[in-house]
Amino acid sequence: MPFDASFEDTYKLGIKGAVSEFGDMIAERVDDQMYQEGILERIYRQIEIADIVIADMTGQNPNVFYEVGYAHAKGKLCILLTSDADDIPFDLKHRRHIVYNSSITTLRRELVKELEWARDELEKQRASHIKVTPQSFEGLLKRDRWHASGEVTFKIDLDNTSNDRAVSIQALYFYSTKAWILYQDDKECPSTAPDAGVAKSGWEKRHFLQPPLPWLQKGAWAQVKFTAERTLEFAYKGEELKDSYEIRGRSLLRVVTPEGNFDYEIPINVTVNEVPF
Repeated sequence: MPFDASFEDTYKLGIKGAVSEFGDMIAERVDDQMYQEGILERIYRQIEIADIVIADMTGQNPNVFYEVGYAHAKGKLCILLTSDADDIPFDLKHRRHIVYNSSITTLRRELVKELEWARDELEKQRASHIKVTPQSFEGLLKRDRWHASGEVTFKIDLDNTSNDRAVSIQALYFYSTKAWILYQDDKECPSTAPDAGVAKSGWEKRHFLQPPLPWLQKGAWAQVKFTAERTLEFAYKGEELKDSYEIRGRSLLRVVTPEGNFDYEIPINVTVNEVPF
């Protein structure tokens, strides 16, 4: 965040207040620390050693944007904050973010939830040795006279975070509501009802995805790519269909390895247009 007095309550009451509810976390900003190197070198080094990076995008500060890009390039878990939803760039809309509308109470409450997610995510990475990172989604709107449907292209990175072992990916499952049909390599993905444990969380359909590789060697990366389609609106009585639609929600990716099943929540926030961008 900018080093500006207007962010003091955000930092001290909102962020540090939320982190204080966890006994195994500490939140620091470089102006809290003593160091000898230059401030920029300190910022980048602290990003490199952090488990979680929290960034306030309010005001679209270019330094903050650059540091968030650096954190993403380093593969860090990032939680983005903003007082105004318009401050989150299009390319980051699908990333986890909190819109707190200048309310420190809202920020603290929602950040506690996100930190619980981040801690669970770190534990899964350490247990499975696989880091799951959704990349930018692309949305395409298809319309005729009677209905509109949306197609969302997913690209999800799988990284082996282990430096000393290969990891076997035995299966990938994507969970959704009933309305979605998935395609991989232009073929419809097999689907069935979800297992009982996942169904309790509201998922209605389980799709099988072909893993990009059977093994991820130590430090290796692979990407699973697929499209999901669903009907968005019907025009039975001549209603005017929209030029674009917002699709928001969440889905679940299950990675099956010899160590067990590991579930990763995939947030979805994408606009579908007739001309994707």
